[in-house]
Amino acid sequence: MLVNPSLNRVTFFRLFYAACFLVFAPLCFSSDAKHAMSSSIVNFSFEEETLNGVLTLPGSNTPKGIVLIVHGYGKTNAVAGNWYGDVRQAIYNAGFATYMWDKMGCGNSTGEFDIDQPVANSADEVAAAIDMLKAKQIPGADTIGLWGISRAGWINPLVMEQRADIAFWISVSGVDGLENFGYLLEQNTIVEGKSPQAAKQISDEWLAGTLIAHKGGSYGDYKSATPHLESSNTWMRFTDGGIGRFGYFSYRSDYQEIDIDPTTGLRVYIKEFDVLLAKIDVPVLAVFGEKDLNVDWRKTKALYERVFSDEQLTTLVLPNCNHNIFKAKTGGYFEFQDNQMPYVRCEGFLEGMQSWLSAIDTVSLEKSDNL
Repeated sequence: MLVNPSLNRVTFFRLFYAACFLVFAPLCFSSDAKHAMSSSIVNFSFEEETLNGVLTLPGSNTPKGIVLIVHGYGKTNAVAGNWYGDVRQAIYNAGFATYMWDKMGCGNSTGEFDIDQPVANSADEVAAAIDMLKAKQIPGADTIGLWGISRAGWINPLVMEQRADIAFWISVSGVDGLENFGYLLEQNTIVEGKSPQAAKQISDEWLAGTLIAHKGGSYGDYKSATPHLESSNTWMRFTDGGIGRFGYFSYRSDYQEIDIDPTTGLRVYIKEFDVLLAKIDVPVLAVFGEKDLNVDWRKTKALYERVFSDEQLTTLVLPNCNHNIFKAKTGGYFEFQDNQMPYVRCEGFLEGMQSWLSAIDTVSLEKSDNL
């Protein structure tokens, strides 16, 4: 996945985004499923392309609502691969239908996959799926909930900003509004054997290098500011051997075009994200893994607790649990990347989600179609 950034202009810039939000989709059903799920293919149109989706409905009972599964970063093969089978089963056991689809150019969806798809465009895609469910009068479409992991922590709030018909939100390994790569680099450097002080130095040098690039600084300035970063084994793994002169100029060209937070120096993915979140008035379940070393979950948790009321927000923090909500020894990126995981769900994840959904009063939560 991580290739030498000298190969093209955008690869190095994409690296940080991909590393922070890599998500593996589980392929198994929950072993204690109460009912067998029955699914059918239901497609929808978006930007003149056909996106291939799978709808799971109860065999006889009308569902309490429909939960849309919103993916994280990267390509999908969700429908054919039965992604998030255990998550969908837990949602189904709580009485809800689910709808999930493949991104453009993935699986049986037409079009071309865009690895740089803006989160606002992804939100429009989710909205198009909701419109289809309502237009077809799919049972449960009067009560729409959103489930999303990682990058979807930006997408789903944007959906709720433009729509008044979202009843609840389940945020898994969610994000704040800023770049997380410095956190990922620092935490994974510690996992790889460096002291916290040395890891902080490497992370600080990365930030210094990004600011030099943002200001259009020279490669010499960058090299002078990043001696420990450029000799870091963790950095070398993330960049597949370092960035080099050509990679730096490609990176600089991209980084000059982005917004930088004046306080932290980090890239801004969504402006005034806290203001956006504060507008959300639906119940929120936020799930975090204590060993999430991809994104700074403590910052996200603190943000949620600041903008949402105690009555509105329910939080699950799961021990020995990584970004993808699997049991982990370290939670490190390369533990996952090197396939050193048993891929066992963290205790309390599926059960907690199912319990939270089962307790929802869908009559009071039913939203209007006022868009």
